[in-house]
Amino acid sequence: MTTTRRDTPPPRTGNSEAETLRGFLDYLRTSIAAKVDGAPEPQVRSAAMPSGTNLLGLLNHLTYVERATFLGDRVTDWPATFQAAPEDTVADVLARYRETVERANDVLDGCADLGAPVPRPKPGGAAPSVRWALTHLIEETGRHAGHADILRELIDGATGR
Repeated sequence: MTTTRRDTPPPRTGNSEAETLRGFLDYLRTSIAAKVDGAPEPQVRSAAMPSGTNLLGLLNHLTYVERATFLGDRVTDWPATFQAAPEDTVADVLARYRETVERANDVLDGCADLGAPVPRPKPGGAAPSVRWALTHLIEETGRHAGHADILRELIDGATGR
């Protein structure tokens, strides 16, 4: 019996460290957005475990992480970022995430040195190196993409990346 792979395989990136890191980050960004896209209400925001973790909240949280890391936004209540506003639709949260990713990529496009600090439009506080920021976002997005895989499967059986 032959099984067809339903997952999108990891990216084949360029040879440089920057191309590899950005390729994997974009792969994970696309994976988690796909998990949220098309998820039904109200299950997309319903907690499937005692922690309150829900699919829409994960993407909302990652939007804040991207904005804090690459755009210099200050977040004062990280736990609150795990919940989307009641009036937010799936389309709203997806659009905000994709717009944030686009803005973050615009910042990254101007970064030639992975050891340099992330250039932030708003001054204040030390910025991490581009290398650290990319590695952190790969870890953070990958971890939450794994959570999203499980949550989406619980909601409607959808699997794969």
